[in-house]
Amino acid sequence: MAEIVNLRLARKRAERAAREKRASENRARHGRTKTEKQTEARTERTARAALDGHRRDKPQGDDRP
Repeated sequence: MAEIVNLRLARKRAERAAREKRASENRARHGRTKTEKQTEARTERTARAALDGHRRDKPQGDDRP
């Protein structure tokens, strides 16, 4: 025989699990130490500087996109 499932309780369990997963992701994303944040910012600045260093400049007076 099939198991009887209370849909209201099943929905609430699923929502609770989704909220817990989202909370876990937020803790991992925002719950970092100051040193980790500074290291990531430094890495991002270095990568951005390297990318900007390879950028080609548009000629002056060129209106085309």
